[in-house]
Amino acid sequence: MSRENEINYQDLPARQATILLISIMVVALCGIVYELIIGTVSSYLMGNSVYQFSLTIGFFMFAMGVGSYVSRFIMGNLIAAFVYVELILALVGGLCSIALFMLFPFAPWLYTTGMFTFISLIGFLVGLEIPLLTRVLSDRSTTRESIADVLSLDYIGALIGSVAFPMLLLPSLGLITSSFAIGLINATVALLNVFWLRDHFAAPRRMLALTCGAILLLFGLTLLASRITAYAQDHLYFDQVVWRSQSPYQSLVVTNTWQKNDVRLFIDGHLQFAETDEYRYHEALVHPVMSWGDSPAENILVLGGGDGLAIREILKHPDVQRIDLVDLDPEMTELGLEFAPVVRLNGGSMSSEKVHVFNQDAFLFVKETDQTYDRIIIDFPDPHNEALAKLYSVEFYAMVAAILDDDGTIVSQSSSPFFAPHSYWTVAETLKERFPEVISYQTGIPSFGIWGFHMASAQAGQQVQDFPEGLRSLTSASFSASRVFTSDLLPRRDLGVNSIFNPTIYEEYARDIKTY
Repeated sequence: MSRENEINYQDLPARQATILLISIMVVALCGIVYELIIGTVSSYLMGNSVYQFSLTIGFFMFAMGVGSYVSRFIMGNLIAAFVYVELILALVGGLCSIALFMLFPFAPWLYTTGMFTFISLIGFLVGLEIPLLTRVLSDRSTTRESIADVLSLDYIGALIGSVAFPMLLLPSLGLITSSFAIGLINATVALLNVFWLRDHFAAPRRMLALTCGAILLLFGLTLLASRITAYAQDHLYFDQVVWRSQSPYQSLVVTNTWQKNDVRLFIDGHLQFAETDEYRYHEALVHPVMSWGDSPAENILVLGGGDGLAIREILKHPDVQRIDLVDLDPEMTELGLEFAPVVRLNGGSMSSEKVHVFNQDAFLFVKETDQTYDRIIIDFPDPHNEALAKLYSVEFYAMVAAILDDDGTIVSQSSSPFFAPHSYWTVAETLKERFPEVISYQTGIPSFGIWGFHMASAQAGQQVQDFPEGLRSLTSASFSASRVFTSDLLPRRDLGVNSIFNPTIYEEYARDIKTY
């Protein structure tokens, strides 16, 4: 391709070249953050984080390749072309997060179309920018030097962006504000180039006006981000959002239907409990394991359950002396301790002197603790990603068995045997690798459908003793009936044991959800 119509930048001053090199690093930083934002939004809304991030990274890199190829056809004023691309990228990238949240409630195919459109467009624009600046810098130095400078700064920027997103941007700003803020950074880079390289523009005032307009728009959106986020979340949920928080680990939202006072908790868009029927879940989770066998239930370990609802049920057993609650997210346990609607539901259980909260990774806590327990209650979310799948693994259950007293019992929520039957029964197969007796049972929860649990004990032949008085749902007769599974709740293929090294439960869960 002839470059006879291309401006030669051989006399580009060192200060201006430095501005372009800084721009390269910032472009890479912003590009990787946009990629992480889209992948995170898709993981929150669609689940299956490995799948979502794999698609995002793959198509982003492909689009960058297309953009790099197309850049060879851009001639003339390359610096002006770079600024135009940077402004378009600032607007597209800045708006990607809110646009995806707004598309999601309409239809899955519409969200998927929007997701791939943003991935492809952002990747294409980032792919355009790097070759343009490389060509500019190669005029004033050798190609070898310019490529080395550009690629080194590109990689440094990508590193900064990939570290800053989970450690700074996501926990402090959230997804939508981060998107606006990174778009503002892109536009600011454009302004920096317009100011320091203004002698390279045919119409610098027009370029300055366009850049300032983009900055003002994105700055305004950043200032209004909290209201925009609230609107987007209201758009996602049928009920009124009364509390929200973006922690370093997850998005937490509490809604309420004022007409019937139905408080609901959502984590990453997934319903965790509804006030109208949460007692059915928590009674089934807690009381069978607390009443199983003849040994007293004095020292209790709860993994998950930071809302305090399971602890409310545990405290109905008079033998309990100590409850250790392990929940990774401090925002979650603070919700159960301080947020009035949830405190009303859990009866102030989190304030009990018997409760000791540990904001740690449950896997590491179980591995490192020297405490043993009479009962262990596992209340994790469903294994819809690889991080959660390890908490249903044979390795994890081996560590749980090591801290369980000889006559102790554990229970694990295990998803729905109707909607995720193969995932549910994989938990049973995995528990059987470490415990001689595994008891499976299920109950109906209107907000979720049929829901399943597994108890496991080191001693076989034990039976449930009397339940506490005053339970709203669970009885001895209903528990006996809950251990009977109709044929449509049974697996339809052979199942394996879930392991960290072979996370079959993650695969089974994904297949089940796709089927149902």
